[in-house]
Amino acid sequence: MKSAKPYIEEHKQRFLDELLELLKIPSISADSAYKQDVIKTARAIKEALQNAGCDTVEICETPGYPIVFGEKIIDPELPTVLVYGHYDVQPPDPLDLWHSPPFDPVIKKTDLHPEGAIFARGACDDKGQMYMHVKALEFMTRTEQLPCNVKFMIEGEEEVGSASLGWFVERNREKLANDVILISDTGMIANDVPSITTGLRGLSYVEVEVTGPNRDLHSGLYGGAVANPVNVLAKMIASLHDENNHITIPGFYDQVQEASEEERSKMAEAPFSIEKYKKALDIDDVYGEVGYSTNERNSIRPTLDVNGIWGGYTGEGAKTVIASKAYAKISMRLVPDQDWKKITNLFKDHFENIAPKGVRVTVKPHHGGQAYVTPIDSIGYRAAEKAYEKTFGKTPIPQRSGGSIPIVALFEKELNSKTILMGFGLDSDAIHSPNEHFGIWNYLKGIETIPQFYHYFTEMSQ
Repeated sequence: MKSAKPYIEEHKQRFLDELLELLKIPSISADSAYKQDVIKTARAIKEALQNAGCDTVEICETPGYPIVFGEKIIDPELPTVLVYGHYDVQPPDPLDLWHSPPFDPVIKKTDLHPEGAIFARGACDDKGQMYMHVKALEFMTRTEQLPCNVKFMIEGEEEVGSASLGWFVERNREKLANDVILISDTGMIANDVPSITTGLRGLSYVEVEVTGPNRDLHSGLYGGAVANPVNVLAKMIASLHDENNHITIPGFYDQVQEASEEERSKMAEAPFSIEKYKKALDIDDVYGEVGYSTNERNSIRPTLDVNGIWGGYTGEGAKTVIASKAYAKISMRLVPDQDWKKITNLFKDHFENIAPKGVRVTVKPHHGGQAYVTPIDSIGYRAAEKAYEKTFGKTPIPQRSGGSIPIVALFEKELNSKTILMGFGLDSDAIHSPNEHFGIWNYLKGIETIPQFYHYFTEMSQ
């Protein structure tokens, strides 16, 4: 396959302009106020796939937001690559921490992105990375170099748990039939250290509610005489970790698949500076489970974190009140072979059991998914490896990610397909945070590398 570089250079400005327009649409799936914007984004993706060369593109209705499906079948005897991505984005809050409006994308140079980075919600997760695949298809079709069949499945609910995706997959197995699934919703170690994600953590996400008195109370008249739900919730959450930052829920670690010393040794070979890590986050020390390195804590070990906590008066000034209720949102990242439903039940039982008298506790499960590990001896992985070697001039390092893409395990179960995770973002791209961004170099490098995967995967599959 000829290099995509000349084509990318010729169409670079258009590739950027198209992505910027897509990023202007606030496709926030978590907030129903943006429903029409999410649907508008699905229509934009449909048009982009048609323009890129798909012969068939449709917006498929689901119980939730629609899934955009497109395909180009050049020969049923050839392999088929299924590309998955999502067009919905995280809420941009807190807005006051953004240096520019989240849905008014701007390009700014940074130390890590001297060629410029696009700052906007969804720039890296996942509109920018998803759109690399659309432009890669355009290159292959316009230059008549598409070596195999391709299908696209782009959903609008990934940031809220992909509730409709399982429903869609179960009803469309034949439509989605493929030889390998390709996803760019992860990252790599550095621009000069390419890597391929080989594992993802699972997820269990819950919301807890602690209720005390039947109304908010005057803290002077009632303080010390009744249980304060906010105080109680804080103590209950604090008890979920011991002095070694080990999670205290009984049975939580029973099914944890321990990484071998060989795998831990390989992980340790990846370039990593603890001092740069701390400086980038403006912290004076790292924190986590005793006995594991930072890179192990955020990838091969399970975790439990509070994602939000509230209750009582939080407005300006003072209000002396004991709140009737307190709330928290808690996520648990899981590793093989932890089952997310079992972990959710273990959490629920434990949290309810440790509640003191005087309060009532409710645990509401939200969503979750299984952990996933992909073999590095598969045709798909080796094709990706050769693609990176071709465009980066280096062999990529296999690495496990701390993030979760719950649908990857679903794909293997329902479609019997392995997934290859070719991410081009960086840890510093601030996904899910204010000032999310995606390097222009990374965006274009993805467009250059993806066609090479098609080439090598087809060649190795013959």
